[in-house]
Amino acid sequence: MTHRRWFTPWLLAGPAIVWLAVFNLWPAANTVILSFTNAKPLGGGRFTGLANYERILDDEQLADALLNSVIYLLLCLPLLTFLPLLLALLVQRRIPGIAFFRTAFYTPVVASAVVVALIWGWVLDDRGLVNGVLRQTGLADSPVPFLTDRWLLLLSAIALTTWKGLGYYMVIYLSALANVGRDLHEAAAVDGAGAVRRFWHVTLPGVRPAMLLISVLISVSSLRVFSELYVLSNGTGGPGGRDMSVVMLIQMYGRGFTGHLGYASALSLLLFVITLGPMLLLTRLNRKAA
Repeated sequence: MTHRRWFTPWLLAGPAIVWLAVFNLWPAANTVILSFTNAKPLGGGRFTGLANYERILDDEQLADALLNSVIYLLLCLPLLTFLPLLLALLVQRRIPGIAFFRTAFYTPVVASAVVVALIWGWVLDDRGLVNGVLRQTGLADSPVPFLTDRWLLLLSAIALTTWKGLGYYMVIYLSALANVGRDLHEAAAVDGAGAVRRFWHVTLPGVRPAMLLISVLISVSSLRVFSELYVLSNGTGGPGGRDMSVVMLIQMYGRGFTGHLGYASALSLLLFVITLGPMLLLTRLNRKAA
């Protein structure tokens, strides 16, 4: 009979525990510690109490960044919650050539976010494809400032995020739709329910867990957006830096040899608390609807 030694499970789990502690737990704990200091990249800094958090209250750039994040969330959440579902309903049909469309819709997901943002930047530039078409068709006399107007830049980034995320969330919905029994649709059809009623009373309840998961993912990613705004604005954050996201602000304060790691850490903790809000709210709404 083989005797199991007490340390065998720890030997197997040890590498994962070390990895988690070194690359997840310690950085998180260190961020909390640094948020109470005036640390620099090349120096340890000293304890400053709540000075960094008091600075947050007077930071006008942070106010703009939070407004941008809220707008991003409010627009991306409905768009990326319902459009992928409609797309999944279209491509789940078994018709010739449907695999091509599934692949085409998913292609932006596997492309690099930076590369996709660069392509969108070229397309939306003053001398890009979109402005060229608008001038040729007479719809615009001068270039539309997609990348130099505060609100148009923000909306362009939201459109890019929506376009790139459609295929990813479509796949999640496809797996959820596969678990919705056809017998339920057939029974509803026999009872006289049309396509719209079957969608509301059969399809939506069947994909509600997936919809909650997607809503949480969208909420977190919207509040943590970086690549789209950074690339489309060439790293400037738009006119006057007013199109920065919170992550861009953290990167701006924390980079370089003279970066303010303490304040960047405080902003990181603020972002962590903010991202918890939509997650807890969506979970509570799901429990009430259950």
